Amino acid sequence: MTDAASVDLIDMGDADGNRCVVRVTGRAQPGVLPGHDVLRADVLVSASFVDARLELYLVQKDLDTWQHDLTQLAPGGSATIGNDRGLRLHFFMHQDRTWSLTVEDPDRMTLALGIGQQETWARDHHQRLALVREAWPSEVVETAPMAYEWSPGRKS
Repeated sequence: MTDAASVDLIDMGDADGNRCVVRVTGRAQPGVLPGHDVLRADVLVSASFVDARLELYLVQKDLDTWQHDLTQLAPGGSATIGNDRGLRLHFFMHQDRTWSLTVEDPDRMTLALGIGQQETWARDHHQRLALVREAWPSEVVETAPMAYEWSPGRKS
């Protein structure tokens, strides 16, 4: 499958202009084992006090964790994308269905942002995740620790 130009994995914003977009732009190392399945994304965060563009690299485990978090999400719960190796976004849904977003970039900044209600947020983001997986399916298999090969179903 030809790589899509970009797909918004996350897009949430409110009437006050607070917004966060995670735009997957492609594979980090297309055609190179094991980096082929690593996805490159731009994180765009804007509010009255910030306008930031950061890089995020996602492995398949990040997408699996994101899917799990979305499935379990309820008021008082949270979802996270990214992890300890770099940029991380943590979304917390309050009881009134408003959101707190924490963006942690160990090299640059940590910021907190409030975002208004998002009624169909989890359902919409499950659909966004499906679009990312369709555009850039997993094509690498780890056969042993640090040993990789192309998956049998890989489309060249």
